[in-house]
Order: sequence, then C-alpha cells, then structure tokens
Amino acid sequence: MLNTRSRSLISIAALLFYAIFLVVLPLSNSKAMVQADNESYGTVIGIDLGTTYSCVGVMKSGKVEILANDQGNRITPSYVAFTDEERLVGDAAKNQIASNPHNTIFDIKRLIGHRFDDKVIQREIKHLPYKLVNKDGRPMVQATVNGEAKDFTAEEISAMILGKMKQIAEDYLGKPVTHAVVTVPAYFNDAQRSATKDAGTIAGLTVLRIVNEPTAAAIAYGLDKGDAEKQIIVYDLGGGTFDVSLLSISGGAFEVLATAGDTHLGGEDFDYKVVRHFIRVFKKKHGIDISENPKALAKLKREVEKAKRTLSSQMSTRIEIDSFAEGVDFSEPLTRAKFEELNIDMFKKTLKPVQQVLDDAKVKISEVDDIVLVVH
Repeated sequence: MLNTRSRSLISIAALLFYAIFLVVLPLSNSKAMVQADNESYGTVIGIDLGTTYSCVGVMKSGKVEILANDQGNRITPSYVAFTDEERLVGDAAKNQIASNPHNTIFDIKRLIGHRFDDKVIQREIKHLPYKLVNKDGRPMVQATVNGEAKDFTAEEISAMILGKMKQIAEDYLGKPVTHAVVTVPAYFNDAQRSATKDAGTIAGLTVLRIVNEPTAAAIAYGLDKGDAEKQIIVYDLGGGTFDVSLLSISGGAFEVLATAGDTHLGGEDFDYKVVRHFIRVFKKKHGIDISENPKALAKLKREVEKAKRTLSSQMSTRIEIDSFAEGVDFSEPLTRAKFEELNIDMFKKTLKPVQQVLDDAKVKISEVDDIVLVVH
C-alpha cells in the first residue's frame, strides 16, 4: 500500500526552502551544511514565489521560521496594485481589487518567461481584468500610474512581490538581506527560470539557487533520510499551477525522473468555475449579467474563494454580498457537493499528469513508495 502524506501550505513552506540548505548550498569546506549567517553574504532567506500566495522564511538556531507580514499573516497574496497615491503589494493590494480591478495585478507567475503570442498568454488575456500589451514580442502589464499608462514586464511585477518578501525578512532580522533561495515548479523551462532570477535581481537579491518545488517538498518531509532507494510522487496543486513529479531518492541524492503538470490548472480555476455558475444563477434570478462588470466580478471572486476554504471543514456555506450589482444584493448557498459537481472535470484532469510521469519514467504504480500531497 502506498504511503500518502499531506501537509498545509504554511508547514510545507516552512521547510520548502531551508531544507534545501542541507544539500544545495555547501560551504567552502565541502560540508553539506550551511549556516543561517555566512559572513560572505549574510542571512540567506528562502522565498516561495507562488502564483496566488508567497511566503518567506529564515533559519535561526537550527530552526525554520516562516515570517509574518505586516498584517500578521505568514502567507502574502502575490498581488500588486497601483492607486492614485501609491503602489500596494500583498494583502493591501488584494483587499482593494473590487474598487480598482484594472490596476490590480495578480497571477503574474503564469506569464513570466513567455512570449506574447504564446497560447498560454492568449488564453490569459481573455479573463484577466488588467490589460496586457505586446511590446517587442513580450507580454507587458499596462497600468495607470499617476494618471499615465505605464508598462511593466512580468519580471518587474514579480520583483515587487519578491521585494515585499525581502522587506518582511529585513523587518524581522533588523538588518539588510541580499541573498535568497527561490523555488519554482519543476516544469519551468530555462526562460522561466532565468526570468525568475532576473526578478530577484531587480528586487535587489542575489538568487543563490533556483530549486524545484517537488525536490524541496520531498526534503521537507524528510524523505531524503536513509540510504535505501525510494521513488516518490509529489502532487502539488497550487493556486494557479499544477505540478506532478516522480523523484528517485538514494543516499540523500535526488533525481527527477519525470515531471508533468498544467500551468493553467489550480485553485483559481476552481474558483472561476464557481464564479461562472453564480453569474448564471444571478442572471436567471434578477436579469442582470455581471460577466462584463469587473467590480462585481472581483467581489464575487473574493467571496467564492472564502467559501471554498470554508467548505474544507464544513458541508455548506452561504455567500452574501451587499449591493452586488445595480443595487441588488447577492445571497446564495454553496454546498461541498455542488462545488465538487462543478469541478469534477478538473479533479479528473489532475490524474492525467500523474499517469504521464509514470509512463515517461517507465515506472509502475506498485514501484512508487510514497505520494506527497502538497495541500494549499
């Protein structure tokens, strides 16, 4: 019988990057260990740059600590917003999206390292509330800053999020931070990895390593311990991307045998399914179509995400939004059964990459020792 393990976002992130130090940042004396503070580059931070949420950790006195942001939260929304007065990053940006949808940027990880004419970019344009423009073949985010249109690369927006993580760490440590380890999906190609490093540079960080998320997750669970050879599957369904990897571990050494996934399958896609359902329900009841109303959509998306989290521990909940559209209130129930019904096709869709990694590596399911479920 397979051993299936799962852990929440915060606890997996707590080890995602700093477990990495045990194997990928050897000191000059060749010992496979790194100190939290090395005189050549100071305290190294670990950053999980996520599609929907990011977090930052430090190691002190041999223990990992995921740091709380200025709102007291250990995960920070990967959102950037531009208002008439300032630039907002994190919780402050996400909280004002309903009133400022065209200047609130999110899901930037789905765009990084791509060309404008890539199919994934053309798919994104259809449902993003902010504007993407083609500049020398690159997708650029166009936002209004101080009353003028300004274009930003995906690296620049990502750098703003990384900069927020850097600031959180510096506030905690009370000193500057210049070096980091950043995790990325295993299926990221060279362009995406390079763009992520560039984002770190823009944020004022030297990225010491770009580490595959499934490898980090495996270390987080202590699966690198022992000398016996093991084969594990890491199943990571994130907020915006889905990543499945088959790893071989022997004597603390990792080899990625196969990886598969979907850069456009994640928690937000589950949310959109529910949002579209309620768009139809509201139109049928009140004759009002909010599909082209970005403010109403932002309100609905925010409440659907909250409801989804509630359904993790309850069988039903109710979504309430005052003055939702044209002065009409929104009040609808959502059950776990309905949520599963709306998303059953995507649940099944996650199984295809699992089978793909097994086929690519020519490994039978009976030869897999562990399945790690990274729960967000």
